[in-house]
Amino acid sequence: MKIETKRLILRPLKKKDFPDLIENINNLNVSRFLVPISYPYTIKDAEYYLKQTEKGDDFCFSIELKSEKKVIGGIGLHEQNFEPAKDVKELGYWIGEKYWRNGYCIEAIKALLNTVFNNLKIKKVLIPVFTENKASNNLAKKIGAELKETRKKSATSKATGKTHDENIYELTKEQWKNEI
Repeated sequence: MKIETKRLILRPLKKKDFPDLIENINNLNVSRFLVPISYPYTIKDAEYYLKQTEKGDDFCFSIELKSEKKVIGGIGLHEQNFEPAKDVKELGYWIGEKYWRNGYCIEAIKALLNTVFNNLKIKKVLIPVFTENKASNNLAKKIGAELKETRKKSATSKATGKTHDENIYELTKEQWKNEI
């Protein structure tokens, strides 16, 4: 599956994307807020990630900036362990630091949510965010997600080894339809 916006293409990761992927995610300012990402991020990590995405269990996409034809981030809907329902997914996303504050992440999120809420049997998306990640907390609110709970010491960053409190946001299909 491929999803296009005015400036972005959301598409599966390819081996040729590894240099862009590693350049953008191998940065503690990015990886410290991502639970499963190690630092430093290596080619072996990229190969493992590609194998995981090829299994097809999740909806994982690279975020390609059309103007540069480069992968600048990633976004996906994953199986989650907060609620035991097949129609509930966990949303995760990241953008390389040099591409921050350009609206790319919200553009990618809107495109992905439009696609899944309109075409798949997904009724709700949960968005776990480290409490100190102000930009990501603001982004969750901006798309209309509601803060449902804060979990104390519930997530550990593989990059830093630090355990963090997490805000859990929720966005239902109905809320999304009212937002757009």
